[in-house]
Amino acid sequence: MNARNRWTSPFAWLGRVFRVPGEERRSVLQTAKAAAAAVIAWIVATSVLQLPQPFLAPYAAVFLVQATVYRSVRGWAQQVGAVTGGVLLAAGAGQLIPSVTVALGLVVFVGLLIGSWRGFGDSGVWVGITGMLLISYGNATEPVLLADRLLETALGAAIGVVLNAVVLPPLHGERLKEATSRLASAIGDVLEETAALVRGSEPPEAADLLHERLRDVRSLVAEAEEAIGWTREGRYLNLRRRRETGEGQLVNLISLWPPLAQLIDAVSEAAQSDQPFRHPGEYARGVVGELLEALAEVARSGDPDKLDHSRGLVEEIDHLLVTPTDEVTTSIGLGAMALPARRLVQRLDHPDSSEA
Repeated sequence: MNARNRWTSPFAWLGRVFRVPGEERRSVLQTAKAAAAAVIAWIVATSVLQLPQPFLAPYAAVFLVQATVYRSVRGWAQQVGAVTGGVLLAAGAGQLIPSVTVALGLVVFVGLLIGSWRGFGDSGVWVGITGMLLISYGNATEPVLLADRLLETALGAAIGVVLNAVVLPPLHGERLKEATSRLASAIGDVLEETAALVRGSEPPEAADLLHERLRDVRSLVAEAEEAIGWTREGRYLNLRRRRETGEGQLVNLISLWPPLAQLIDAVSEAAQSDQPFRHPGEYARGVVGELLEALAEVARSGDPDKLDHSRGLVEEIDHLLVTPTDEVTTSIGLGAMALPARRLVQRLDHPDSSEA
C-alpha cells in the first residue's frame, strides 16, 4: 500500500493543481514564471544587447521570481547590490594584486565578510562568489566585461521582478483557510477532551495526554501566525492586492491560546490533586463540561446559538461561585477554571477586540 502511495502521490499532487486553487497551483505557476523569466532574460541579453557570456542574466531572473512581489523587489535591490560589491571587489583586487591565487583568496574572504551584512539578506554570499568567478575567469582587469556583469545582473533581476509583479502576482489566501480549518478543529477537539476530564469520565492520567495535545495546538498557532504573515506580505506592492476574508477569524482563534492553556493547567491540577477541596463538585463539573463542549462547537463553526448558551453557562458558574453551598465554597478548582473559561467566551463573543 505504501509503495502504491509513492507511485500515485505525484499524480494526486498534479490533480490538485487543476482542482484546487492552492499551494500546488501556485508552485506550478511560479515555476513557469521563473522559466519564462530566464528565457526572456537570455534572449534580451544575447540577441538584443549582444552581451558575451551573459550567464548572470537568466540566473538573476530565476531567483527573483519570489514567493511575494515584495520579496522580489527587495531581492532585486539585494541581488544587484551584492553583485556590484563583488564586481568592485574583483576590480580592485585585479588591479592591485598580481597573483591570481592571492587575489582569489582575498576576494572570497573579504566578499563573504561584506556579504554577511544583513542588508544583503540571502544574496550576501554572492559578493564573494561573484568576485571569485570574475577573478578565476580572468575578467577582473577588463572594465568592459565587469560592466557587462553588472548589466546582466540588473537586467535579469528586473525581468524576474516585473514578470512576478505583472503576471498573476502571488497571493497566499489559501494559507489562511487551511490554517483556520486546522486550528479550529484542534481547539474544538482539545476543549471536548478537557470537558471529558472535567466531568470525570477520563482517568487523571489523561491530563498528561491533554498537555501533549495542547502542544499540538501551540504548533498550529505558530503555523497560523506564519500564514497571516505570508498573507499580509503578499499584499505589499501587489497589483491583485486584496484583504483576505477569514484573517480576522484566524486572529481570533490565535487569541484563544493563552486562556486555553490556563484552563488546561487548572483542569489538570484539579484532576491530579489528592486534596478534595481543589476539585469542584459533580454538579459544578457538569456545568463546566457543558460550557467547554459548547465552546468547542463555537470554535469550529461559530454557532451563535452555542455562543448564547455559553454566556448563560458562564453566568451559572458565577452564581455557583458566590452561592454558599457545601459543594462549592471550598472549591479552589472551580474558580481557577472559571476565569480562563470566561475569557474564552469573551474572545469568541468579541472577535474584533482580539484582532486589535
